[in-house]
Amino acid sequence: MACDGFDITFASDDASETDSAIYSDSADSDEMDCPDQPSMSCRCNMDEGIKLEMWRHSSSMKQVVNIIIALTRMKHIKTQSSEFGEEEVLNIIMENVIQERRMERVEVTPSFTKTNQMVQCNVCDQFKKTLVQSSGSPRLLAVTLRNANAQFKVDFSLSMYASTSASPNASQPVCLGISQTNLYLACTKLDDSPPQLVLKEINETLNTIKAGDQYDNLLFFRKETGVANNTFESVKYPGWFISTVYDEFKPVEMSQTISKDRCTTFTLEKKRLIRS
Repeated sequence: MACDGFDITFASDDASETDSAIYSDSADSDEMDCPDQPSMSCRCNMDEGIKLEMWRHSSSMKQVVNIIIALTRMKHIKTQSSEFGEEEVLNIIMENVIQERRMERVEVTPSFTKTNQMVQCNVCDQFKKTLVQSSGSPRLLAVTLRNANAQFKVDFSLSMYASTSASPNASQPVCLGISQTNLYLACTKLDDSPPQLVLKEINETLNTIKAGDQYDNLLFFRKETGVANNTFESVKYPGWFISTVYDEFKPVEMSQTISKDRCTTFTLEKKRLIRS
């Protein structure tokens, strides 16, 4: 449909009727064939209504309708009668018509997926005591071993995991299993008692562990600092670390970072990286 120009005038009281009328199906199908450069002028008096004048505008009918919708929504603006051009119209639309949308944050349950990397090693504390398995109890002990007793050292398999969420301070999520067994170190908690470190028998493959499931207490954040100092923080109970004391034959337990009488730093002896 060719046109040289047209006038549209409406009052603020007719805004609801105008909105419903311009949303008809015909708004998407009509096109105006006006090849010249666009030109637009407006005269606005909120007490009498809004008059929109457009001529020789290379635009679709849908674009024109969108402008009319925007102007009808500006009926609440309190201003004096004045003339304004295209730039002023655009500024008013940007400031008064664009609607805000509320975005709600969706919490995602952290998930840990087993990688193809595993470290096999012995674990010693800073006092050179080696972690050994206690006979008759589901715990580990920290003992200074001589060469003649080296067979009592526990060989650990540290399975590495990749997490969907960022690990604290670039720590590596791991499961600490005893090699050639189904036993894993687990940080458990009963009622109001502090978290305890125990050996737990697991017959699953543990390819994927999600926070909140029955196996999330097997995960520890391993952080390596300095030359070879390692700490192991419970994923399920942040702030609780695997630790030992200076005395011999004492259980390996969990302790908080505020504890000064326990050692939370370990070295990995005879470390071997295995890729599956």
